[in-house]
Amino acid sequence: MARQYEIVPGYFLQDNSEGDHEVVEPVPPFFALLSKSWSDFTGNVTRLADSSAPGTTYKVLILGRHGEGYHNVAEEKYGEHAWNAKWSLLDGDGSFTWGPDPPLTPLGEDQARRANAAWKTEISNGIPVPQRFYCSPMKRALRTHELTFDGVFTEPRPTPVIVENCREEYGEHTCDKRRTRSEIHAEFPAFVFEEGFAEEDLLWTEVRETKQHVDTRAKHILDMVFTKDVDATYISITAHSGLINGVLRVIGRGNYKLATGGIIVVVVKGTLVE
Repeated sequence: MARQYEIVPGYFLQDNSEGDHEVVEPVPPFFALLSKSWSDFTGNVTRLADSSAPGTTYKVLILGRHGEGYHNVAEEKYGEHAWNAKWSLLDGDGSFTWGPDPPLTPLGEDQARRANAAWKTEISNGIPVPQRFYCSPMKRALRTHELTFDGVFTEPRPTPVIVENCREEYGEHTCDKRRTRSEIHAEFPAFVFEEGFAEEDLLWTEVRETKQHVDTRAKHILDMVFTKDVDATYISITAHSGLINGVLRVIGRGNYKLATGGIIVVVVKGTLVE
């Protein structure tokens, strides 16, 4: 048996690509929930689950993109073509360093703090607390997660889990090569690693990962969430634009231009098929 996934539209402004021409803030009020009522939303999600056919389940994915990193500054500085052709292959330009695994810029940290303020507001508005927290192993995503959820919840929350597949599209660009497991743990000891997480980066190569392979990794994440987290409906994932778009492509929504530090929420239907 395998699972197929599809977005359940009608809940958030970004559910359909037809609305991409509309200006949506990176972290809009109510995370762009159309009804502006989290209690109505959770009631609808519960009804979806209660009326679902055998083999069909629903999850709400809260997808957060990391704040601005130094590689984002470099790409903006040199332009997409020159970045891909030359500068992304280097560790820096003498002014600042973006590889491997660059940190957030001061603006990137501010973007994560704005996401933190938005979460605190939505907690007061009644947003359901995520029951699982997953994060990319890259420094920019881990720091974004730390800042985003600092002091948000009054009750203890599940320990965030570092998942290899949550990382950015990898290969060729030095900014997408991760550090060792030991280095990550030393800087971010509050996180735990998924089972089997390797000490060295075994994925990064000098050939850029294809979009098709990103989609395969994104499906692995969905399979993990729908198979492993059977008792959880609301899932937070802090990752990257490439990976987030992979998830959105797998569920049939298609690419969405999510700004650094932005958040997009989607309701996903998973169906077991032969």
